[in-house]
Amino acid sequence: TSTDAGKILYKHALNIINMREMAQFDLGIYKGKIQGHLEISSSSIPRKYVLPHIMQLFTKKYPDITFNIKDNDSRNVIENILAGNNDFGIVGAKYHSPKLEYIDLIEDELAIITANNNRYKWDIDTTLDIEFLINEKIILREKGSGTRLILEKSLKNIGLNINKLNIIACMNDTETIKKFVELGVGISIISKKAVEKEIEMGLLKRYNVRGLHLNRKFYFVYHKNRHLSPLGQTFKDFVLEYISEKQN
Repeated sequence: TSTDAGKILYKHALNIINMREMAQFDLGIYKGKIQGHLEISSSSIPRKYVLPHIMQLFTKKYPDITFNIKDNDSRNVIENILAGNNDFGIVGAKYHSPKLEYIDLIEDELAIITANNNRYKWDIDTTLDIEFLINEKIILREKGSGTRLILEKSLKNIGLNINKLNIIACMNDTETIKKFVELGVGISIISKKAVEKEIEMGLLKRYNVRGLHLNRKFYFVYHKNRHLSPLGQTFKDFVLEYISEKQN
């Protein structure tokens, strides 16, 4: 179809533009300066708690670059990469495709969060029974988010469908979820990294649930077959080096 032909032409055009930029970039290196604009697509937790550290180091090394960070859930990040809108991204769940390469970035752990009031009397990090989760009103991330996907898989492993939970609201913003939980509207399941400050300040409490293994990884994902722009290639190499150093 003409639409398919248009998509193929668009992808070839992207590669041609990137190759032209690479030639210009090589000339720029000889002039001693790396410049350009970087588009990064990331799911919410890495955007707030991982990317700032990476970008701080990257901009220190390459002070003449500019960048834009798009906030998408994991599924949308992948869709943007496959569509050619982004060269790479950071996600909290794998959506398999032969065109994509995933590299482990960091590990993360989810936890149950509640308001800090008399209803939730247990010490922080106490392990509770699954009945606690079933009997509470729950506020969750939207479908397509890595957080929700991990919860669904963990529940399935103990023979429980997510529909058995009393989900009263879905939201695509972790900060908003934390505020609703703090006000006692419901409880939630989110990244431990996202609530460190609130736990310290006594605004929220954090628990585990017996039998639920809510560990996950964040991945740096990129298109295997795409000819990256010069700045894109530089950033990709930088992130891979960052990951390598973290693991050693």
